[in-house]
Amino acid sequence: MKKRIHAIAGGIGFLMIFLFWTSTAITELFASHETIAAVKALILKGMFILIPAMAIVGGSGMAMGRRRKDALTRAKKKRMPIIAVNGLLILVPAAWFLAGKAAAGEFDAVFYTVQAVELVAGAANLTMMGMNIRDGLKMTGKIKRTR
Repeated sequence: MKKRIHAIAGGIGFLMIFLFWTSTAITELFASHETIAAVKALILKGMFILIPAMAIVGGSGMAMGRRRKDALTRAKKKRMPIIAVNGLLILVPAAWFLAGKAAAGEFDAVFYTVQAVELVAGAANLTMMGMNIRDGLKMTGKIKRTR
């Protein structure tokens, strides 16, 4: 059961960050300021799904990997703190800041600088989470390990 909960929470976390990232990129490139502000507000609401999902995946992953010492587990354990710190210290504060600026109609250089940082940090988290998903699938035998 723990494996299933871990996989579902990880999938939800990955999909939420992917949705946040792509909706941000698309609206920044092609939409009005009003649409950007609406997306930023929706991203904040999505945090109520993302944050618990990430806590569940982190906790269940640590519980399942507590005694494991193999290379894939070590790699996942090394990436998870980076993902968490990136999320808590960059992505969440940036989301709140950008939503506030967008709601106030302040699309200035500071907004776009923070937006660029958020997009880079989000891409980094998506990459590391994707690697963790890949390694988890290898650990469960759902995809073949390369030798």
